[in-house]
Amino acid sequence: MNIILLLIPLSIVLLCVGVWAFFWAVNHSQFDDLDTPALTPLSEDRPLPPRGSGEPRAEDGDAR
Repeated sequence: MNIILLLIPLSIVLLCVGVWAFFWAVNHSQFDDLDTPALTPLSEDRPLPPRGSGEPRAEDGDAR
């Protein structure tokens, strides 16, 4: 029965921390864009620069 005296205040503290974390996230714009992060893996990679640019590419195997 004495454990109830510990668990009730502990659960209230954890509830308060959760509510604070939610409002902090809302105030810091964490929920503004929910669609773009899910679509990022589907986007194509950026094209590599043209071959004649003078700079060797990383995949040429040149060790510097």
